[in-house]
Amino acid sequence: MLSQINSATLQGLEAVPIKVEVDSFSPGLQPRFTIVGLPDNAVKESQERVFAALRINGFQLSKRSIVVNLAPADLRKEGTGLDLPITIGVLSSYDTCEFDRQMLRESMFIGELGLDGTIMPVKGALPIAIRARSMGIRNLFVPKENEREAAVVDNVSVYGVHTLNEVTDFLSGHTVMEPTVVNTREEFYANQSNYAPDFSEVKGQENVKRAFEVAAAGGHNIILVGSPGCGKSMMAKRLPSILPPLSLHESLETTQIHSIAGKLQKDTSLISQRPFRSPHHTVSDVALVGGGNTFMPGEISLAHNGVLFLDELPEFSRSVLETLRQPLEDRVITVSRARYNFTLPCSFMLVASMNPCPCGYHGDPQHQCVCTPGQIQRYMNKISGPLLDRIDIQCEVQTVPFAKLSKMKPGEPSANIRQRVIRARKIQTERFSSLPKQGALGRVFCNAQMTDRMLHEFAEPDAEGLDMLRLAMERLKLSARAYNRILKVARTIADLEGSGNIQPPHIAEAIGYRNLDRGDWAEKGI
Repeated sequence: MLSQINSATLQGLEAVPIKVEVDSFSPGLQPRFTIVGLPDNAVKESQERVFAALRINGFQLSKRSIVVNLAPADLRKEGTGLDLPITIGVLSSYDTCEFDRQMLRESMFIGELGLDGTIMPVKGALPIAIRARSMGIRNLFVPKENEREAAVVDNVSVYGVHTLNEVTDFLSGHTVMEPTVVNTREEFYANQSNYAPDFSEVKGQENVKRAFEVAAAGGHNIILVGSPGCGKSMMAKRLPSILPPLSLHESLETTQIHSIAGKLQKDTSLISQRPFRSPHHTVSDVALVGGGNTFMPGEISLAHNGVLFLDELPEFSRSVLETLRQPLEDRVITVSRARYNFTLPCSFMLVASMNPCPCGYHGDPQHQCVCTPGQIQRYMNKISGPLLDRIDIQCEVQTVPFAKLSKMKPGEPSANIRQRVIRARKIQTERFSSLPKQGALGRVFCNAQMTDRMLHEFAEPDAEGLDMLRLAMERLKLSARAYNRILKVARTIADLEGSGNIQPPHIAEAIGYRNLDRGDWAEKGI
């Protein structure tokens, strides 16, 4: 008897519907089990898991040949999420269980089977639920651990199941199950303001905190240069506490990426805070941008709508750093491999930190640097000029002496800074709301995303500011890209002050954030 079961598999960031067709018939010489439709090894191995689970749970199957077709047949199927629909298809084709045929047609199944019939969690439950809704599927059966994640999607009844028997008893009408209900908005807004690290714990470093405020207000990339122990990492980890809260749309985008990567915490329905990703400097190109034999999103996509923190930037390999150039400009990354070609969003704020030299103490008043000028030059040259140009704010961090540190009061809390950042972002949202989408880049939401055309319209300096910029370009030997970055940062500083026009003080402060450009290094004798 032929049975057809709805399921789905992941292709990049999207779920693709799969029709699991199972036909059982009397064997010729001997029974056999065949899976066709481009299954990978994990799908082929489902035969052993399926029959072990059926046997242990008391399902007696006669010796018949079984053919499982995964349609469409020209699409490669990966992962273990097809275990449950294959099992339901086998039982339905044998007519062993009196399943409700109408419910089978209106349902979708995903889940990995243990040998004892336990249904274990899978990756990508959220995009699969979104796909099920678009197909008009009424019921979605997912592992218990994935139920809250999938229940975020409305107009689909999501059933979290723990064992195979729970599914078969419900489909046979022997038991009653209630779908999982998640109040998406209530849970989303309830967890938005739970920030553990706070800028009030940072004493001193007022200039660096100002740089972080400007970066957060305009969505600018920032690099910190300072001696070991001066607080670079500590302040970087507090950046999410002053960023504007995620919108519900951004949260769904971010949650979908983390769902596919299997990074969602247990019982998490939506990511309500901006992600903060901090890969180790030994990270590979594939781990950073995504890919692999079985596709996985990389760190830059996991940081989408959040922060990517690269500590000790020169320690990362040159090839890894150069892969960041295109994503920083386009806010998307195209991963091309022999078997697939996927485009992933990666709109993130880059926060980097580094020492000023190999020993870390060049320019430190409390420690003597033991590095030669040549060593310092080679160390700085690990970061290419084009990459450095894409970092809007470059800030030097000085160590706070203990005598001052012990007497300082706690700093300004993050909540106060965040309010100023939100006001500046609101100005930018209103400024760009009437503009059309910028092709693959989508809509512009903050100053850091402005195009050259927008710069001429919204960030044109006056004559005095233009003279100041020309002098800076000549003295610091800045590139055209650095010129645009200065205007973007100046526009953000003006927004923080509520100024409609860019004033010379705004230009001067923005120029002060370019003190690591190549010309300035040469001027310092590095």
